Formats: sequence, structure tokens, C-alpha cells
Amino acid sequence: MPRPSLTRIGPAEVARVIVVVVVLAGCLSAAFARWAAAAALARWGRRLGTRRLGTRRLGTRRLGTRTEALADGTVNAFAHLGPTFVKLGQLIASSPGLFPDALSTAALRCLHDMPPFPAALVRRRVERDLGAPIELLFRSFDDVPLAAASIAQVHACVLPDGRDAVVKVRRPRIARRMVTDLRIMYLLARILDRRVELARLSSLVEVIERLFETTCRELNFAREAYQQERFAGSLGAFGDNEGVTVPTVYWSHCGPATICMQRLRGTPLSELAGGPDTELAVRRGVKAWLEAAVVHGPFHGDVHAGNLWLLDDGRLAYLDFGIMGELGPQWRELLKDMLYTVMVDRDFGRIARGLRRCGVLDPAVGGDAQIGWVLAAMFNPVLDSPISRMDSRSITDMLLGLARQYAGTAPPELALFAKQLLYFERYSAALAPDWVLAKDEFVVRNLFPTD
Repeated sequence: MPRPSLTRIGPAEVARVIVVVVVLAGCLSAAFARWAAAAALARWGRRLGTRRLGTRRLGTRRLGTRTEALADGTVNAFAHLGPTFVKLGQLIASSPGLFPDALSTAALRCLHDMPPFPAALVRRRVERDLGAPIELLFRSFDDVPLAAASIAQVHACVLPDGRDAVVKVRRPRIARRMVTDLRIMYLLARILDRRVELARLSSLVEVIERLFETTCRELNFAREAYQQERFAGSLGAFGDNEGVTVPTVYWSHCGPATICMQRLRGTPLSELAGGPDTELAVRRGVKAWLEAAVVHGPFHGDVHAGNLWLLDDGRLAYLDFGIMGELGPQWRELLKDMLYTVMVDRDFGRIARGLRRCGVLDPAVGGDAQIGWVLAAMFNPVLDSPISRMDSRSITDMLLGLARQYAGTAPPELALFAKQLLYFERYSAALAPDWVLAKDEFVVRNLFPTD
């Protein structure tokens, strides 16, 4: 099936724009009204000498500043508008340096489960995909989903031979809605790119193009299952990643809108407390992920906490391979140069040469030594600190300042990679607060085998 056009604007897109505007206006108005009511209560409380009156809860959420309330209203609109806007919220939540703090914080809700679609629709989709009744396909099938995300939901089942499994089932009519929404986002991004410097420096148009590309791939479940097996194969390349695993795909029970795989039991990283076991799990996970990105090419492109589990047997599991990144040889060499620089010799001129080689920096602006000195001044103070103490927003601001100074742009090829590093930063803050990535030779032992 050919990939749909991102630039097409037709009646469906026009009608959807009206819906988006109405929902956004309604949610923002409601959020502002709640904030105004809380502000009024606060003023009355001060007049009465009862400060607690102005800070009580309205409904179920305690309201803060007006900016926080409007950010919360925006995220409420994302939830009402559906999966594509939830994905936009996930992008905002995982890129705090590029968006206002209040919006990034409110968007963290987009990382949680979405409401499931009915079990009857699930059963019909599975039976249509696999060509047989549920009763013949599975020994048992649980109608209550284990999880429900923006594109699909997951149900527990048992195969006829007794193997515990899960089935990931795509939401009905999701493809057409997501393509329509992405066309609207792309039009808006192009407008902002011509008028807002931050949008240009952040490669906003390229980000939406990338989101469109990854969404089309994420809707292709056969490709996802293939990428899952491919990533699993890379784990065994060096023979020392036994502490990291990926569920086995059961191809006999896969179809265009379903993926069946081994069921793993454990706990998402977001629900764990820190300790020696969790720190080791984070280090193992980062090691395997870096090897995939720098050595093999394809890497997991959506490592939020729901997709990383610490299993009951102590292994770390990567789940959900709908979004994968794959860097070409030139980009992988740049990443390798970056890691070698920060972990071995701090020769930032090497990074400057790599950035110029990949077309990130204008060849006519600045010299490699000069840009290397600027990079060293920016990053040396943070590289010897635990990753949990790094300030992603400050680092992003510094990189944008560097791009502005040297006529560069943020490379879209590295945007997905950088997004995952922000996730790992969050995990380390909670589970490995004293871990210093730049001094951990374990995670790069297979990247520089002769050094």
C-alpha cells in the first residue's frame, strides 16, 4: 500500500481543523475558568484571613499558576483529540529543553495509558486478521487489556500449545485519523518555520516529517515485528548482553493489525525504587542501546518507562518496537567520535570536524578549533557529574545557542537519538542517582574494543 501524502489538504483536513480549534478553545477556556475560580478563592481567603481557602482543591486537581492551568488545558485537549495529539504530547514531554516547563510537565500525562477500545472490536479484528475464531486460535484470551496506548492495546492470551503470550491489536480506523492530524501539524510547522527562529533551529518541520514517517512505520505491524527480531539479534552480537532481553515474536499468530509475542513478567522502570539491582539494569540497558545505535544502526526509538521493564528474573526487557531509529554509517561515526571524546580524551575538535562532515555546521563559519573550544567550555563542567544531575534544558539551550552562533541547525537524524537520552536521564535520576555515564567504561566496552 503506497504511503499517503503529507502535504495534501482536503475536506477531511479542513473539517478536522475546525474540530481541533473547537476542542482546544473549549479545554483552554475550561482550564482558565478553573484557574480564575481558584484565584478568586485565594483573594477571598486572604481577606478573611484564611489562606487555606484559596489553596483548596477544585475537582480532583490542585491548580497552580495561570500558565500551569493553560498547559494542563492544552494536554486535556490532546487527550480529547486522540492518538496523534497524544503522540505530540509525548514528544513535548520528552523534549523539555525545547518547550516551556509548564507544558513539558503537563504533557507527562501523555505517557500514561489511553482508554481502551471495546473487547468486541478487539475480537473481530483478531479473527479477521488471523482467519479463525478466537476459541480456535487461543487456549484462552483475556478481554481486559493489560495496557492501552495511542495506536494499539495489548491483551494476555495462552497459545494452543500452552505458551503464555500477549497480542498487540491496532485501534480501528486509526491510520486515516493520524494521517489527517499530521497533515494539519505539518502545515502549522511550515508556517512557524518561516516566522519563529526557535522552530527553525529545532528543525520543527523535519520533526513532523520524522513523526509522519515513524507513524506510518508504527502502523505497519509486520515491520514492527521484524524490527523487534532484528533488535533482539543485535543483543547477542558481542555475547555479553545476557542481562537484556526482547520478547520472542510468534509469527503464526501475527497479522496486518496484530502482533503476538512471548509474555514477560516484571515491573516498569517508572514503578521501581533505586538500588544496586536497578542501577545495574539501567547501565545494562544503556550499554545495549548504545551498541545498537552506534555499531548496528537500528535502535529503539521510544524508551519511555512503559517500554523498559525489570523482569522478575533480574533481566531488563525492551518492549514495543513500533518506533525505531536507524543511523547511517556517517552518523554512527559521529556518535562514536562524541562518545570517545567525552569518555577518553576530551578532544572536542574531533566533534566539530564530525559535525561539519555531516553537514550540521556551515563550512564557512568558524574553525574546528574554535568550535571545539566552545563545545569544551559548554560540556566539560557537566560531563563529570552524575547523569541524574545534568540539566537537559540548559544543555539544549546551549546547543541552540551554538547553532545560532555558527549558522547551524539541529540535525533531524539525531533528534530521535537525543530524545531517548532524555528518557535515560530520568531513569538514572530515580534509579541510579550517582551513576556517571562519562566515566563508565562498561557501557562502551564494545564500542572501542582496541582502546
